[in-house]
Amino acid sequence: MRKNTAFAIIMSMAIAALSACGAQEAGGDASSMVYAVEAGSAGEAAAQENGFQYNSVTSQADALMEVASGTSDAAIIDLLMAGAMIGEGTSYPNLTYTDELTTEEYGVGCRKGSDLASYINSIFAQTYADGTMRQIAEQYGVQESLLEQPETEYTPGDDSDVAYIQEKGTLIVGVTNFAPMDYKDESGNWIGFDADMAKIVAESLGVEAQFVEIDWDNKILELQSGNIDVVWNGMTLTSEVTSAMECTNAYCNNAQVVVVPTE
Repeated sequence: MRKNTAFAIIMSMAIAALSACGAQEAGGDASSMVYAVEAGSAGEAAAQENGFQYNSVTSQADALMEVASGTSDAAIIDLLMAGAMIGEGTSYPNLTYTDELTTEEYGVGCRKGSDLASYINSIFAQTYADGTMRQIAEQYGVQESLLEQPETEYTPGDDSDVAYIQEKGTLIVGVTNFAPMDYKDESGNWIGFDADMAKIVAESLGVEAQFVEIDWDNKILELQSGNIDVVWNGMTLTSEVTSAMECTNAYCNNAQVVVVPTE
């Protein structure tokens, strides 16, 4: 289900509230709290940087379940996911978020040296210019986070990943269940802002988009081994990611936020 209205309300509330309230107010002393975080995520990195006690789980969705069930005191997840998944009218109406721990940007990851990143940048530029990217963003409530895309032309590589993908006929996209970027509809089809943009790229390449759920902690290995062609799942452009992957231009702003039960 698309939760545009709920996301917009939560984003508006966050602007006024984040500077005034924190994890200590909603959930107690941050130093004594246990945080649920997705293994290998920017949320886990934020927990480590802040010296928090934390439990690593397989996905951000699982991190929310930990808080809802009381197994963990709080979770650290992406702001865009918080907007789609918590608060009134969402899957977790009794959860809210407080501290914004980081500011960051999303990008798409390809194999190191791959010309696919250049190709995706060219599609980003086209779809931003003609309004398609914004239209898709509005469908999933992420339009306020969208970043302007510079005019870019595709530069083919000598050992072209684009040609390889076109020859095999599929663009294999590594994802996790991460609304509103990648998640399944009632029929089991992958949808979301990232999923829909990946489908546009696949269509432009003349191939089929195939979505494969991966262990987020192993995303770099999955890409390097050739199990997937691209990591396209609200991926934060950290130094680890950009040093191990050929990344696209940033396309969305994001943050890591603390989620706690509503008092």
